[in-house]
Amino acid sequence: MVTNPQRRIALIDAAIEVLARNGARGLTFRAVDDEAGVPKGTASNYFANRDDLLGQAAERVHLRVAVGAAEGTETDPRALLTQFMHLLLHRISDDRAGWLALLELRLEATRRPELRATLTKTLRDNLHANIEGRRQGGLPGDDLTTLLLYYAMTGLILEHLTLPGVLAEVDLDGLVADFVTRALPRT
Repeated sequence: MVTNPQRRIALIDAAIEVLARNGARGLTFRAVDDEAGVPKGTASNYFANRDDLLGQAAERVHLRVAVGAAEGTETDPRALLTQFMHLLLHRISDDRAGWLALLELRLEATRRPELRATLTKTLRDNLHANIEGRRQGGLPGDDLTTLLLYYAMTGLILEHLTLPGVLAEVDLDGLVADFVTRALPRT
């Protein structure tokens, strides 16, 4: 396998775009090469097989939208948690292809046990990182709060990116703020 890290990332990002546009069935090495603008056969030099490419795309999607602790500017813990949720919503909205690719990967994982294992690990690790990030960051709430917000945001983002007309009259930032307020215990 070839080991140019920048080219590998560009190919994975191209695979994410192909997944979002054409679905998992449209993901071929040729389609990735075309999307990345590289010579035919390049992707096959970087990935052992299609499952390898799917697995690496699953891992990359979360890196593209991750919100880091250093991005928070609020000093009040509740306001900081709300800010992180807003950042997440907008980061994912700005990378619509990444989220749609993740949906395609989820569907494909129902048919491919190896991808299911990879995606389950990736999503479980992401959830645990969110829980640990809340703990380490001194954010309010408990582990259940993190779970509630994680799945509330997942549902909101799913609706917003797949059928935006359903929420056309809803202030999404206000809704996210309400998620945080209602998920946290009253003080």
